[in-house]
Amino acid sequence: MEPDGGTTNIRNLNSKHWTRWLGVENRCVVPFNSFSEFNKAEGGDIWFALNEARPLACFAGIWTNWTSMRKVKEGETTNDLYAFLTTEANAEVGAVHPKAMPVILTTADEVETWMTATPDEALKLKRPLPDGALRIVARGVKEEPIRSAT
Repeated sequence: MEPDGGTTNIRNLNSKHWTRWLGVENRCVVPFNSFSEFNKAEGGDIWFALNEARPLACFAGIWTNWTSMRKVKEGETTNDLYAFLTTEANAEVGAVHPKAMPVILTTADEVETWMTATPDEALKLKRPLPDGALRIVARGVKEEPIRSAT
């Protein structure tokens, strides 16, 4: 058995591989207030958020209980795993990472649709945010400092 590093980004939902996990029982949201894409030219991460205040948003994701060998020394294990959906990049993310960006849910209605709607309806959310919807909030740092709510 070979180590299985898993998949963290899911782009091609037309693949029959992902079909079995598109029902509501396997959908999840991954909350975030900023996310990064590595920029080789700048030698570090570029951090994106909805705005400078970094309000909470969610990535649309799927999860499952999966048995595999993730690390040779641990052998076969069963774990709850998740991955988030990706789509074409909008202008802001595309300038750093042209290939793709996460599917981002910005409203309670979008989260509700993702978590409860039929697959056809939920997958309408697999789209980039409009150009101008994200801001660069930090550059060149591996990790953003945790900010406390005040």
